[in-house]
Amino acid sequence: MPPDDTHDFNSDSTNLSPSTRRKRRSWRLATLTATVVAVGGAIFARFADRVDAEEKLARTTMEAAVPSVTVIHPQAGAPNQEIALPGYTQAFTDAPVYARTSGYLKAWHFDIGAHVRRGDLLAEIDTPEVDQQLRQARADLAAARANLQLAVITAKRNEDLLKTRSVATQDRDNANGALAADKAIVQSNEGNVARLEQLQSYERVYAPFDGIITARNTDIGALIDAGANSPSKELFHLAAIGTLRVYVAVPEPYSSAAQPGGAASLTLDEFPGESFHGVLVRNANAIDLSSRTLLVEVEVNNSAGRLLPGAYTSVHLSLPSTVQSVTAPANTLLFRKEGLRTAVVRNGRAQLVPVTIGRDYGEKVEILSGLQPTDAVIVDPSDSLITGTVVHIADSKSE
Repeated sequence: MPPDDTHDFNSDSTNLSPSTRRKRRSWRLATLTATVVAVGGAIFARFADRVDAEEKLARTTMEAAVPSVTVIHPQAGAPNQEIALPGYTQAFTDAPVYARTSGYLKAWHFDIGAHVRRGDLLAEIDTPEVDQQLRQARADLAAARANLQLAVITAKRNEDLLKTRSVATQDRDNANGALAADKAIVQSNEGNVARLEQLQSYERVYAPFDGIITARNTDIGALIDAGANSPSKELFHLAAIGTLRVYVAVPEPYSSAAQPGGAASLTLDEFPGESFHGVLVRNANAIDLSSRTLLVEVEVNNSAGRLLPGAYTSVHLSLPSTVQSVTAPANTLLFRKEGLRTAVVRNGRAQLVPVTIGRDYGEKVEILSGLQPTDAVIVDPSDSLITGTVVHIADSKSE
């Protein structure tokens, strides 16, 4: 049976000297202190590791929250020095032809597409009522002239008889008054006859200018009503196409390129690879407030008749060198309720900048205002991007 060490130790310790017992207590205290320090150090080390891990996680989370963006720098200048704007051709002179007198259409002599000269007879109208009124007016005029002739004789006779005191002065004055009234009646009847003769002349409808018939809206036997109380129906529509007009709305930044006397070229889909020369003859000299455009008129020589009025066309205007602009990819644009915007990176933060676009080149657009070639423009910006968002530039490339 092993000896009882505890008992021996306790028994021996009672027999130890005071100095020995102090040494043993010091040794036990040092051992306990070392144990406590070691345990505390281990606990502190684990706590420090946890704090470092949490700080690292927070940093990683914040870095991950900062969006990475790709930026480009706009290219100065435009790919070409002209602007193409939509327009449509119009006849230089375009007018409906109405009847001026009422009746029935007796005959028409030209149909749509016909080329006519000024003064050509287009149609004839049968106006029996006007003819009858004219005959009556001429008869009234003849009666008035007969009465006037009798009044002249009577007035002259009374004037001669007054010299011999054969008639009273009142009779002479009555005769002169009747003469003046008969003169007025004759003039009134002459005016009525002239009016009806003019209406009768409208039985024949003539072309007012050289052109082509683009519409015929009547036929033989149709009722022609030229009354003031009823809407008149046009008989023909006539257009002069020897010279065509093209009206173009030029954006305000390019208004300096739309000066009278400048050259313009027209292209049409029906004539691929071919252009037609035009001249800017006038502009409105005022910017339209609703569209911020300048209305410009271009005249095009069409003596060959190849161009038709009403055709859609693209009008190409040469731009002056003073127009300053940059080009940027179309995927840099943001459409917001406040208007068109682009996002640029400044001092590590995104900033939404309002821009004005000019021409559209497909993948690229012309920026007239808002950007400079030195700006770092974000490509494919997020719809949720707002001004002040911290961003990280992942890649930068030139346009």
